[in-house]
Amino acid sequence: MLPVVEDMARSFLRNPVQIVVGARNAATSAVSQKLVFVGREEGKLLAIRQAIREGIKPPVLVFVQSKDRARELFHELIYDNINVDVITSERTPQQRDTIIKNFRSGKIWVLIATDVMSRGMDFPAVSTVVNYDLPQTTEDYIHRIGRTGRGNRKGASLTFYTEVDVPMLKSIANVMKNSGSEVPAWVLDLDKMDKETRKELKKRPPLRHSIETVTRFDLRQSRRARKDQIKKKKNWQKKNAKRVAGGN
Repeated sequence: MLPVVEDMARSFLRNPVQIVVGARNAATSAVSQKLVFVGREEGKLLAIRQAIREGIKPPVLVFVQSKDRARELFHELIYDNINVDVITSERTPQQRDTIIKNFRSGKIWVLIATDVMSRGMDFPAVSTVVNYDLPQTTEDYIHRIGRTGRGNRKGASLTFYTEVDVPMLKSIANVMKNSGSEVPAWVLDLDKMDKETRKELKKRPPLRHSIETVTRFDLRQSRRARKDQIKKKKNWQKKNAKRVAGGN
């Protein structure tokens, strides 16, 4: 239960009794949780491809920060001969039903989703959850990885993080520790995020570069080459225009 929902309930209930199964702010111990440092944004694409090559167990549910990033990741993985699909608000209700049906039946091995689209949807028998983008709250993290490890089944989760995500790691690391998963000692020693930063992250997630195979360096080189081509073309057009004017 989200803290805001709990506060709302307590505001109008008389002498409420709350029953908690397991530890609060902890996920089920049936899920093996792992943090994976990928350096920068480009490293995430390499990491998920490597995990797939190494035999990540399907069905796999991949969470990203936004529908735009979900679409970008889909266009990258679709060319890797992976049975992958994406579920976003842009899909019609009929398309969503078909996607979920195919995911349940095993026709789709990897399904990319956002937190918003996954709320209220039932994804049974998920073997692995990949947090491609670090969740912004511990509640979101618990909700995401809770999609696996159900019905006496074992599950696994991979959480990618970059240099930008380090300040947000400690709260998630505490959830992992409380759930019985191993966490690097240095992560637990990180400073706790202040309330203002936490509130700001809830409103505005971190700015991330587009998901694409081409690195930022190659993109800069490509843009520079393109500008040089345009500049040379304009210079040629000016010279040609003067030559024509002089001939007249």
